[in-house]
Amino acid sequence: MSIRHGLLALLERGQMYGYQLRAAFEESTGSTWPLNIGQVYTTLSRLERDGLVRPLPESEAGQRPYEITDAGRADLALWFATPISRNDRPRDELAIKLALALTTPGVDVRSVVQAQRSATMRALQELTRLKYGSNRPEDLPWRLVLDSMVFQAEAEVRWLDHCETSLVRHQPSGPAPPAPRPDDADVRDAARWAGEEARR
Repeated sequence: MSIRHGLLALLERGQMYGYQLRAAFEESTGSTWPLNIGQVYTTLSRLERDGLVRPLPESEAGQRPYEITDAGRADLALWFATPISRNDRPRDELAIKLALALTTPGVDVRSVVQAQRSATMRALQELTRLKYGSNRPEDLPWRLVLDSMVFQAEAEVRWLDHCETSLVRHQPSGPAPPAPRPDDADVRDAARWAGEEARR
């Protein structure tokens, strides 16, 4: 999530100061991405430096609101119009973790997979509970965010199931068991049969 563009989108609604922006951000995302006030003011300082927002005079309570500039509106419009590239997203830490587990001596990869699957299932249950906790029209923005997180968790569970199946399928086989040693009766029968064939 781009905090920079999130704040610009909120300021497009109207002037706000830092704490209002944080509250509006968390309300819009259903508190699924907590935002601390330090991040808000650091981002506002950078936006002001880049000419995308401007500070307004302080209120009587000592709060300084900000408003979006024309350059900020142009930047925000470009962000909304530009698809997000998968190459711009963070690396998948879980996939990297499992890849390393496979090549690290002494790591029980199946236990790693099962532990992650249990954790993801718990998260999925909690997300589903939140999703159906309210049907108010004003909750639609954060319900869509929750939907995205639910789909991602479901996909992760399916991928972990695939990993577990692959581990079973590609489990290295041990040395082949020795061939059974014939007993004396089998040896005598074979010799008798060979002798009869020779006399024919």
